[in-house]
Amino acid sequence: MSDQTPSVIAGKDTPIILTGRSEDAGGHALRDFLQRSGINYKWTETDEKTTACIPGLDKLSTPSVEDLAHSLGLVVEPSLAEYDLSIYGAGPAGLSAAVYAASEGLSTVLIERSTVGGQAGTTSSIENYLGFPKGLAGVELAERAREQALKFGVEILLMREGVKAVFKDGRIHADLANDKTMIARSNICATGVDWRRLNLDREDDFLGAGLYYGAGVSEAPLCSGEDVFVVGGGNSVGQAVMHLADHAKQVTMVVRGSELAASMSSYLSDRIQQTANVIIRYDSEITGLDGDERLAKIKVSSKSGDADWHDTRRLFVAIEGQPFTGWAKDTAILRDKSGYLITGPDLLTDGKPPECWTLDRPPHFLETSVPGSFAAGDVRHMSVKRVATAVGEGAMAVSFVHRYLEKG
Repeated sequence: MSDQTPSVIAGKDTPIILTGRSEDAGGHALRDFLQRSGINYKWTETDEKTTACIPGLDKLSTPSVEDLAHSLGLVVEPSLAEYDLSIYGAGPAGLSAAVYAASEGLSTVLIERSTVGGQAGTTSSIENYLGFPKGLAGVELAERAREQALKFGVEILLMREGVKAVFKDGRIHADLANDKTMIARSNICATGVDWRRLNLDREDDFLGAGLYYGAGVSEAPLCSGEDVFVVGGGNSVGQAVMHLADHAKQVTMVVRGSELAASMSSYLSDRIQQTANVIIRYDSEITGLDGDERLAKIKVSSKSGDADWHDTRRLFVAIEGQPFTGWAKDTAILRDKSGYLITGPDLLTDGKPPECWTLDRPPHFLETSVPGSFAAGDVRHMSVKRVATAVGEGAMAVSFVHRYLEKG
């Protein structure tokens, strides 16, 4: 396996220095990437274009996330022409699968389009994960799992994305976005779910410039004295609200339903409702965005028909949306109407597998409609949206990978 120690160990003793304008979406993308990667940095707001100063290297002017990742030595090439197992997605399910597979002797490659952690890596605290009574930051969990995977020899390919997959000769041939092809004897899809967009006018204009998808961990320290808004009702949103409340003057939570309990753990909903600087707008949604270079105001509409505009520089949206499975549309992998991957017993109709199934045996649990291709975590049909479940499914999928590799 290749040595994946970054060529530059940045953010340990000396932080990376980022400077730029708050209106620059590129600056937010860099902050978010470094935050989620567990790399120390300092942000200074200026009137100039975004720059990144990395200890021991030249200053980067208006760098992309990919530029920064390359400069940090985080982007590497695969060392093998073929692997026993390829895993797509480095959230809890993918990281768990990688650790168990490599520790059990399988040559394993983990492909991730951004950085490790998935949606769990964006949360400020995971409080109901077994064994951590004081809670655990998502980025800390992701970094521990990454180090564990590397220890066992997993090759982690960041800034990579599968754009097309072909299953032939008992192998998965995946074309990556950098024109490389990844070949493996088996694979696990753990690509998770993307945040749902609001589908409003000017949404793209304000993305990263006042409008943020996810829990906003990197933006929270910049919210001092501000009134900010958060959209959603799940646990990830609840943790975002509590984290933002520690920094912002006021946090307004916009919820489409009439209560929090339907989609959020009770310990978290109780805490939110007891926090003095948090306001909850039930039966409401965001219906308008306005501003110049960055977001300046939003329109909040209620089911009763009332609508009003609110001044704010920051809107955080963390609504679970579509699973990241567009790559499967040209394959024999079956998806449900929402795009989630169908696996195991859910593939059977009257006890029979689908017509595209090519083996005499029925699909293994967590196996998709293509033999040797498995799914784990939030991307799977009827999955339980919890970190512990994703970790368990990642480990379980590896046990079925072994069965497939041994017996077909």
